[in-house]
Amino acid sequence: MSSRRQKRTNAAKEEVPEDAGGSGEEEQAEYDDEENEQPEAIADMEAEEEDWTEEEGEEEQEREAVEDGGVFAGGFYNPTDVNGEVFEELRLPQGMVAEVVRTWEQFLKSCGSRDAAAEALFASVYEATLSWQHLFKMPRAVFAIRFMNGVQALVSALNDPAMLKLCVETMSFQHLEIEISAPRVAIFRDAILDLFGTEMGAAFSSVGRDGWGVLLNYAGGAMIYVRMKYSDRLMTIQSSWAAAKHQAGTDGHSERGRDSSDEREGPSSKTRAKHRSGSQKKHAGESDHASGTSDMSDDNFSKNNTVPRTFNEMFMFNATVMGFGEKVWMKEVLSSFDDIVCYVSSANRLQEECDVISLRLAKHKAPIDLSMFKAVMLASMRALVPTDWNGAHEVAWSWLWENVERLLKASMGKPPLFEKAVAKFNNSLDEDTKDELRVGVYSTLFSTAPRAEDYFKQSISRLHSITDRIFAMTYEILHDPERAVDDITAVGLRHVGYGIPIDMIGPFVTSYCQVVSLHTLDEMAREGFGWALGLIARILTRVITEGSTIVMKAINNNSAKQLRKAVSCAPRGWRASWMLSVQTGKQSISPLMLAIKSSALDAARAMIVDLLTIRADRDRYYYGMDTMFERHPDMVKRLVQDAPALLATLFDGLVWRSRTTENGVRRVNYYVKHLMVDSKGEFAKTIEWLTDNGDPKIVCHPVIAMVTDLIWSRVAFRAFLYGKSWEIFSLLVFIIGVAFFVDVKQQSDAQRYIVMGCRLFTYLFSLCPRIFWHTRKICANYRQRDIITFWHVPLPAYLSKWQDLVALFLTMVLLAMLVFEPILACFGESNGDVQGAGLFTQACDRGDSMSFTYSVMCVIAMFFYFLLTIDMSVFSTRVSAWVLIVFRVMSEVWLYIAGMAFVILAFSCAVVALDHTNVEFETIPEAALSLILVSLLMFDTSKYDTMHDDPALLVIIVIYMLVSVTFLLNLLIAQMNCAYQCVYEDMVGYARLNRGKIVMESMPSVAKWRWERFIGSLKLDEPCEFGEGDIGLSGAIQVLEPASQNITTVDMIRRFGGSTSPAAQWPEEDIGNADADRLSQLEKTLEKAIRRLAPRKGKKGTGTSSSQDVSSMDHNSESGKAEDQASEVGSISN
Repeated sequence: MSSRRQKRTNAAKEEVPEDAGGSGEEEQAEYDDEENEQPEAIADMEAEEEDWTEEEGEEEQEREAVEDGGVFAGGFYNPTDVNGEVFEELRLPQGMVAEVVRTWEQFLKSCGSRDAAAEALFASVYEATLSWQHLFKMPRAVFAIRFMNGVQALVSALNDPAMLKLCVETMSFQHLEIEISAPRVAIFRDAILDLFGTEMGAAFSSVGRDGWGVLLNYAGGAMIYVRMKYSDRLMTIQSSWAAAKHQAGTDGHSERGRDSSDEREGPSSKTRAKHRSGSQKKHAGESDHASGTSDMSDDNFSKNNTVPRTFNEMFMFNATVMGFGEKVWMKEVLSSFDDIVCYVSSANRLQEECDVISLRLAKHKAPIDLSMFKAVMLASMRALVPTDWNGAHEVAWSWLWENVERLLKASMGKPPLFEKAVAKFNNSLDEDTKDELRVGVYSTLFSTAPRAEDYFKQSISRLHSITDRIFAMTYEILHDPERAVDDITAVGLRHVGYGIPIDMIGPFVTSYCQVVSLHTLDEMAREGFGWALGLIARILTRVITEGSTIVMKAINNNSAKQLRKAVSCAPRGWRASWMLSVQTGKQSISPLMLAIKSSALDAARAMIVDLLTIRADRDRYYYGMDTMFERHPDMVKRLVQDAPALLATLFDGLVWRSRTTENGVRRVNYYVKHLMVDSKGEFAKTIEWLTDNGDPKIVCHPVIAMVTDLIWSRVAFRAFLYGKSWEIFSLLVFIIGVAFFVDVKQQSDAQRYIVMGCRLFTYLFSLCPRIFWHTRKICANYRQRDIITFWHVPLPAYLSKWQDLVALFLTMVLLAMLVFEPILACFGESNGDVQGAGLFTQACDRGDSMSFTYSVMCVIAMFFYFLLTIDMSVFSTRVSAWVLIVFRVMSEVWLYIAGMAFVILAFSCAVVALDHTNVEFETIPEAALSLILVSLLMFDTSKYDTMHDDPALLVIIVIYMLVSVTFLLNLLIAQMNCAYQCVYEDMVGYARLNRGKIVMESMPSVAKWRWERFIGSLKLDEPCEFGEGDIGLSGAIQVLEPASQNITTVDMIRRFGGSTSPAAQWPEEDIGNADADRLSQLEKTLEKAIRRLAPRKGKKGTGTSSSQDVSSMDHNSESGKAEDQASEVGSISN
């Protein structure tokens, strides 16, 4: 054991480079300090080693046997030395691989969760030495998750040396900017091994320790090797490409890498508003490409008489000059060239991009000479970077294109053959074969990866549809790669929310390839299917990896606490974008919307609260309202459909109340801009969505009440009054025409003319427009299949509104009145000798025969006209609420009438069947009429005396009165009382819902200029003050309310001092459940301390001296922490 420590110390002394932080000397000094400051611990370790010889001897024999089997790749790698001179594939024996995997799983289990394991790994590495703490520039939570994923990737690839090398190479390219040396790798390795030894104790065997030592040395040596060999070239490529984009950016074309704040800021930062316009496009799903991916057409360039500035413009210009302007295939490579340059250090990403390019190039039938692109590319770069260009740039860019050309040529020519073979295979599958494939795929998957069964919870039919879709996607990516890549990216982003680990993708693809190979003998089909599905898997893996942010993880766990912790790592200027957009390629997904759709309401509520919390430093205000509504203009609709419980949270965040009062009133800002106006400046649909939802409580929220009342009083009221004024005028004309001059024989000529004019107006200007409108609506509904069913009869859907139904009945009655019009019947008899004769008379025989029928129609039409004026109650919320209550309790009245009709029918039939002599009850109609009069207390009391001669009839009448009056009538009163009590609590809400419907129906008739003038008068684009001289945020309407109405004792704006940079994080905030979090942290700390102390009591000498030193130090620190936490708990309990 001491020899291993000596080897590690010697390795640290061999190479001590001079870097920016003086890391080599500091690491070596720390090693020396360890030996000087812990002499007693080392002596104890040496004493314990003497008692450990038997167990050590067995493990040494096992390790030597494994090494003799060729564990360490030809002697290049070992557990103690870091070799940065070579980079070969690492082949470990199965026994050591299995032990490494076992110890990793044991470590995860001992930590309790992946989050705790990630935090432990980060803490062990971060605290290993002070010299490299300045290198950890990412937020702690972000780095912990990435570090965890990196270690997991290494462990998962141990069985595949080629994949392991590719994974390590990718990591090496990602760490090119970090000065990695052998001493630092040794410290890193020992920190991890000591952590494993501390957490697992005796479970961390010597074979596992050696396996991890080899793996970590291999990764560290590869990073040193890659940095030594490729760093200069990659740095040259990145710097020159940045210079080329900066050249374009001077003309306003550069977009990638811009610093833009996604949150709403105060007026002191005007430039942020410009950046937000670009951010809105990004949130809409557009790709945030660099200047090199803008205009790709030389035709467009030729129309602009400007000097080419961007790489694309310069490339197309040079291609035209060099005679390659007609090479259309160059545009396919050019469209992805920015991604090629940006991902040159990622082998997987570069391979994926080249495979997609080869698919697009396969659609061009003309010959392709890739060297042409290299010539034009170099010429364009020389032109864009004329001052810095030298031989190093020439070599670096040539090396880049050689790698790309090699990857492209490896797959060029194959996609057309793959497409033909895969299409032939898919078309040859019948239903029986498809069923065999579907069953075989999942049986193979579950046998090779049993853990996959935990993630496939859908029905078998759903799994079969997924299989069919995957077979279709393998052909689509070969046939139309551009659209297919977008679709696959969207699928991958959806899978981010499912929480599926990416290590399940490999077995999933393997199961498909194995099943397909059993159902076809065509080697090209097998190869093409595997190649296409492999590309799909790589795209999905990348998208899921890029999309699996700490915010997404908090959403998957539906944890508000994790969500707050995750966004606390974000820079203040980009905090909103972390919760509103995760983008890969041209596709993006909103974490907020994902949380809402997946019913992770705790996380969604925490995000909404965080977005709508106003924060401020000395320079600006930050408020996520604009960013949220720009990303999701239909935010209210989404909440109405998927999470109505969050509507109140959303609207609460749109209200700011001042903590201080002035002259007995308080300032209140209602941020209602996006609830009133959409992105096009038109009337927003917020009121429509809330009205259709029908919740009487949410419409009474102060924000919605203000929006509804403001639009109603300033805009919709006028339009509604104009519409109803015609109805009222038509009603008045109708009343004059049928109810003023009723005696037709006493009418004068002037009266007859007035009656004729009023009725003519009713038929021409009230009946005809109604016929035309209803005919158009009925035809449109039936043509669009927009129908409702009433007693199995399909009816137009517009009749679901009672006003439209009444209007249809009124139209039918007016049409019947026109048919039975007495004036038309007497039109040829105006010169008769009867009284009232004359022009437009109704006094004739035919008119008299129609007069009663016509009068009945007039009565019905009169009621319908008055029913259509009930909407006028919307002018008063109180009157409207009363009318709504009448309609709500009307159902109880109909039940009473139905019950009474049944009772009257039963008793009338029974009375007629009785042998009696009373003439009032001789027939069923007469008996029914008499019973109705009895129940209405209108029956002649003198007729009760005649019933004394028929006591049986009298008994039946008494029983009827008990049932109808005493029981049914009192039951009606009780039902109406209960119905009123239920409706009374929400009657104001129902009145507001009715007003919302009226507003929604009236707004289409409002002139655009009137609406624009109304919005302009609100001055929503001007900032509202938070106090005297404190210019706040725009988008609000400020009102004054009494100081006692909503008492506010805490400032709703969270103000912070310190740095005002948008790139800085907000200081840590106190939350309401801090005490519970402290107790939970104390519990975890005590459990961890007990777990660390337990192995020491059972066994001696289970680790190296360094691990014993670290463990003793950790024990002391943890003990101190436990004492501090215990004192805190005591103070809390007191």
